[in-house]
Amino acid sequence: MFAPTLDARPGRLRLDTLVRLRWLAVIGQSVAVAGVHFGLGFSLPFGPCFIVIAISALLNITLRISYPMSHRLSNSAAWMLLAYDVLQLAGLLFLTGGLQNPFSLLFLAPVLISATSLPPRHTTALGAITVALASALAFVHLPLPWSPDEVLRLPQLYVVGIWAAISLGIGFTAVYAWRVSEESRLLAEALSATELVLAREQHLSQLDGLAAAAAHELGTPLATIALVVKELEREAPKQGGFAEDIELLREQVERCRGILSKLTSLGSDGDVSVLERLTLSHLVEEVAGPHRNFGVAITVTHDGAGPEPVCRRNPGVIYGLGNIVDNAVDFAAENVTIEERWSDQTVEIVVRDDGPGFPPEVMLRIGEPYITTRGAGQSHADEPARGLGLGLFIAKSLIERTGANLTLANAAPPGRGAVITIRWPRRAFERDVEAEPREAMAPAA
Repeated sequence: MFAPTLDARPGRLRLDTLVRLRWLAVIGQSVAVAGVHFGLGFSLPFGPCFIVIAISALLNITLRISYPMSHRLSNSAAWMLLAYDVLQLAGLLFLTGGLQNPFSLLFLAPVLISATSLPPRHTTALGAITVALASALAFVHLPLPWSPDEVLRLPQLYVVGIWAAISLGIGFTAVYAWRVSEESRLLAEALSATELVLAREQHLSQLDGLAAAAAHELGTPLATIALVVKELEREAPKQGGFAEDIELLREQVERCRGILSKLTSLGSDGDVSVLERLTLSHLVEEVAGPHRNFGVAITVTHDGAGPEPVCRRNPGVIYGLGNIVDNAVDFAAENVTIEERWSDQTVEIVVRDDGPGFPPEVMLRIGEPYITTRGAGQSHADEPARGLGLGLFIAKSLIERTGANLTLANAAPPGRGAVITIRWPRRAFERDVEAEPREAMAPAA
């Protein structure tokens, strides 16, 4: 019955999850029916009730035999199985009092599962079916199991109230669960994008070291080739095409030596500190430099007491700051100002622009994934998540993982534009820099 649909494109919900939940329902329904019939001695259609429960057990066994535990259901298949659960519960409630049965509240469970794992249209359809069945059960059902010598008749208005509670509960629970699940999904996707960006930036930052290592490894075979070329020059004729080939080979060997010499210099002890350590001003200039040619003036100011802070090159910080400056240049009318501030306790970078600033309606949500105010055609840089609202979220995540605190605001009147402040405790900013290299990097007074 379900085989063609179960083999469709997999979704988020595993078959094993629904099977386990249905077993829990089968056990609970069996205990409830047996307890009412044998424990309380109330009269109810015991045989038909257990037939309805047995059908669910048989379905579970069939699914368990037919599919592996790790099988993921398509959205349509998951919806069909949840719709069956609603129909099965409706059948059991029909036999045991309809909405007068307190277990009618369990109508919420399948809709809740659908809201957390299926698209809204599937949840809407399942909710509509559930409300329709609850409406029918309000009027059409067998008597509620009760003592043989006493008849329990609940007022119809009370039954209508139960129907209203179930219907409203389905709507509220579905919307609430879908919203929470959707936010969790978007956050997980955004964090995955952040990890990809960080991995790319780390890969680029390692190219210098890889080049130096490759130059070191290639030095020995190149020296052997040069030695063989000298031997060939000594023994080969001084004239003719063969001599010209040897001369060309010698020139190319020397050229390769020059290239390897440059690559090797990247990994020398004297250059490692230059490549791996940056003063605050060098960090800001490296970030701001690529954005100076887009018709917007970028001004950098310095204000600090004592030696300038020094940090180890961090691809995540460079990417995050670059994204913030990129946004400021995009929205600025004429000027972007980057302020560097430091003291014995803190290090700050403040990025200001003279653009429209952050709109009030999105101010509180800026920095969340998939929240963007960027219009089409405002981009000039090649950024993977452009226009999806991921850029600032990724920048914020990468910078704050280094111990910084990033705040967003608009300039106080009469000023205009956005103001983004990144503040580190100085100890966190200089965490990976030894004392001696930091002193060597400090600028002369």
